[in-house]
Amino acid sequence: MKKNQQNLPTWDLEAIYNTPEAWENEFATLDALAANFIAYRGRLAESAEVFKAAIEASDAYEMTAEKLYVYAHLKYDENTSVSKNRARLDRISAKFAELAAGCAWFEPEVMAISDQRMQELLSDETLAFYKRSIEELLREKPHTLTEPEERLLAALSDVLGGAEDTFSTLNDTDMKFGRLKDETGKSMVLSHGSYGNFLESSDRDVRRAAFKRMYNTYTKYRNTLASTLDNTVKKHVASAKIRHYDSALQASLAGDNIPESIYTGLIDAVHRNLPALFEYFDLRRELLGVDALNMYDLHTPLISDCSKTYSFEEASELVKAALAPLGSDYVRDAEKAWSERWIDAPERPGKRSGAYSSGCYATRPYMLLNYNGTLSDVFALAHELGHSMHSYYSRQTQHYHYADYEIFVAEVASTTNELLLADHMLKNCSDPAMRAYLYGKVADEIRATIYRQTMFAEFELYIHQSAWDGVPLTADYLCENYYKLNAEYHGKMDADPLIAMEWARIPHFYYNFYVYKYATGMAAAVQLSQAMLNKVPGSCEKYLGFLKAGGSKDVLDIMLDAGVDLRTPAPVDAALGFFSKTVGDLRREMQR
Repeated sequence: MKKNQQNLPTWDLEAIYNTPEAWENEFATLDALAANFIAYRGRLAESAEVFKAAIEASDAYEMTAEKLYVYAHLKYDENTSVSKNRARLDRISAKFAELAAGCAWFEPEVMAISDQRMQELLSDETLAFYKRSIEELLREKPHTLTEPEERLLAALSDVLGGAEDTFSTLNDTDMKFGRLKDETGKSMVLSHGSYGNFLESSDRDVRRAAFKRMYNTYTKYRNTLASTLDNTVKKHVASAKIRHYDSALQASLAGDNIPESIYTGLIDAVHRNLPALFEYFDLRRELLGVDALNMYDLHTPLISDCSKTYSFEEASELVKAALAPLGSDYVRDAEKAWSERWIDAPERPGKRSGAYSSGCYATRPYMLLNYNGTLSDVFALAHELGHSMHSYYSRQTQHYHYADYEIFVAEVASTTNELLLADHMLKNCSDPAMRAYLYGKVADEIRATIYRQTMFAEFELYIHQSAWDGVPLTADYLCENYYKLNAEYHGKMDADPLIAMEWARIPHFYYNFYVYKYATGMAAAVQLSQAMLNKVPGSCEKYLGFLKAGGSKDVLDIMLDAGVDLRTPAPVDAALGFFSKTVGDLRREMQR
């Protein structure tokens, strides 16, 4: 089941700091950098020159702090059981909280400047470059507290994140799932990384055993996990109320200037298109030859004899070839992920589960994988490379102040890469069985990214509304309501009651309304990838413009420039229409 872990690439963190002492030396500069910024306290209204100097001092401090944090968290994620790695991460996190308290004066002081004086400052050419970010900040004026209040909240930020830290430690380090036999009878460790492999097994008994072992283990910790989630949601709710928002959702969306109608409209659009999902479930049940589909039947390839594995070299060549529609410059730049060692691929004891792209303005993009050779792992490589290339182009094109793109658009680039990979593999495959396999893979990706993530988004909205109304999020309450929602999204499926515990293993529920962005990102990616594959004039140029835009505009305007209007439900409806077509293609391939 698991590919040979030898000869897989590891990332080069020495490119950030070549020794731990170098990290320590730069860590020692943080106090002075923060003091340089704090020296402008009480002076912002003096002149445009002073205001600009304060912003530049803030950027200098933050850029160094981000670099220190990125190194610390990447080293920790390499092996979460190494205490010195945890200590380093704890130190920079605590220093962030400590210095944030001293730097919390900036936003309240900006808000305290009179409208007349602010207009005078903004009309000065000295501040022209920063005008957009200042005006963006002023949007939050009704929700910004007094300086002492902001300083207090900043000082508590590290403490208030304790519940999430507890979940992460329990989930990634302390929780063990034992060993199971795969379809060949070989005993394998069940881990977060291998769980997906077990669920992709062609042997239903193996899938069922992994599913039950996973959720029976979570059930043992159900009350602790309910407590960590309850406290995290309470933190989101308390922050929203303190800042005078009407809901936790509104507070979360404010930073991106996203109207709540986009979130609720996504849920409505997905509900309208549930019949297409149920049709897919019926086809999957037929193809698997089971009387009733269960939750552990949703991940296994529909064509079992095509569930091949890929060496990392094979995966790399597939991904590089698939990105050709993005142009030769993109392909050339993407090669740096290998030549500059952005990638850490092996699964190791203590390594953080899952996959991600990280980094900051002063570092390379870095990609964590837990590569086991499945087709899902190949898609994960393409996905994370999409994130990393988005970061690379934004940082190469934009000044530090505008280089960070918002999370709302982050999943667009990653999902576009996945769709290009699927299209490339289909165009270069004539075998009906493999083509059916790939169509099933595409359908599953859309199901998981739009339907499933929207179900998560709806659950997240529900638990935040419950907490807002003072309802305790007990284990029983979470399980009961999660099971009901899961049933609504899965129709007549014979859902194992243990699926009620799935909320307990979703780390994104701690991220404050993050998951809906996967769904909107997939909807945008379908439209963008189809335009490029169909060689719509200007589509590639618009897409690369999106990658390079960073945070230079509001996210909805950036997407509109790229050709996608997410203010309407049209992209979601079109993406789910593409899903329905893919299911039809799958059925036709199976009938050949």
